[in-house]
Amino acid sequence: MNNRIDFPKPSERGRFDWSPHAQALGFEFVSSQKAWATLKLPFRDDLVGDPESGVIAGGAVTALLDHVCGHAVMMAIDFSTPIATLDLRIDYMRAAEPGLGIFAEAHCYKVTRSIAFVRASAWDRDKDDPVATAQAAFMINSDSGRRAAGPPSEPSSSQEAAG
Repeated sequence: MNNRIDFPKPSERGRFDWSPHAQALGFEFVSSQKAWATLKLPFRDDLVGDPESGVIAGGAVTALLDHVCGHAVMMAIDFSTPIATLDLRIDYMRAAEPGLGIFAEAHCYKVTRSIAFVRASAWDRDKDDPVATAQAAFMINSDSGRRAAGPPSEPSSSQEAAG
């Protein structure tokens, strides 16, 4: 059984139509490769947190970072399985520039049997001047990977070994 994820080519994916949350926020696919992902949250007036400042709400940035981290995990593992955010720490460095969309890039730098570890950064104008950074851990349903490989063999009984 092949459980490999076949992500659509970037030209086929202007939005994340398979995720209602990402679709509602308007996340756009930018790029992905093994263990890496980049997404964009375009500026929209309804995502502004403070009308006086015109800055995208911190909750929308949090959702973007969580989503890009999860996407990087899916790009790092070689089988399709549910994942869940276990821990997400975000350090906000500064307010985003009013009227600008936000990019986020994540790298899944370590995968164990049941946990994946990710670092991410979000920026508006300059990647070297982040709006926020994130460190995350994701649960991987490791049973899916084991099932794909088949059930473990049963140990032989002492009677079979003797005779």
